[in-house]
Amino acid sequence: MALGASRPQIAGHVLRYDAGMVVVGVAIGVPLALVGTRLVAAQLFGVGPTDPLTVISATLVTILLGVFAGLGPLRRASRIDPLIALRDQ
Repeated sequence: MALGASRPQIAGHVLRYDAGMVVVGVAIGVPLALVGTRLVAAQLFGVGPTDPLTVISATLVTILLGVFAGLGPLRRASRIDPLIALRDQ
């Protein structure tokens, strides 16, 4: 904000950063989870190790939690006093 950014621009930057981390986490986590299901396949009752509904549901919950986790830093980043931000640099 001290360098001319508006609150929506700051919010967009923080959300893009958070979304990038969530995408990387999902891109790494889903394949690892699918590989890991072979280790616990014998303990799964009533659901297959690669059940699409379960994988999609878990992925959506992870994305939602990532968005909610980014709301706190987003709020703080958009409310910071520009002079304090410049002094800390």
